[in-house]
Amino acid sequence: MVDVSGKPHSARHAVAAARVRMRPATAQAITSGGVPKGDVLAVARLAGVMAAKRTAELIPLCHQVPLSQVEVECTVAEDAVEVRATASTVAQTGVEMEALVAVSAACLAVYDMCKAIDREMVITDVRLLEKTGGTQGDYRRADPDGG
Repeated sequence: MVDVSGKPHSARHAVAAARVRMRPATAQAITSGGVPKGDVLAVARLAGVMAAKRTAELIPLCHQVPLSQVEVECTVAEDAVEVRATASTVAQTGVEMEALVAVSAACLAVYDMCKAIDREMVITDVRLLEKTGGTQGDYRRADPDGG
């Protein structure tokens, strides 16, 4: 584990995104509330927030970060669910992993909620979009769509 004890606390922020590609009929079922397990997007948002809070338990050598904010947004497109997570803290290390774990878990929750109606779903394009704070400075992905 990297020693961060000499680093100053600073405000840090990260945004990650991912998508679950699916049949258009599956996306329509999510939008219309026709998924037998219930509200797909609510479950995905909750799964993302809960996972972000447990990142250090899931990723070896990852520091436990006191999160001050985690937000997970899910948007249904014609043939996908787009997931975006934002994580913030004031700490000695960043929150990129928390944002990435949040979108990953949210996508897995979408898959779990919809697998009975579409086993062909694909989780794809898990990526960091931006991060601010820390000694390495800010980062913004040149291609936010993940292509």
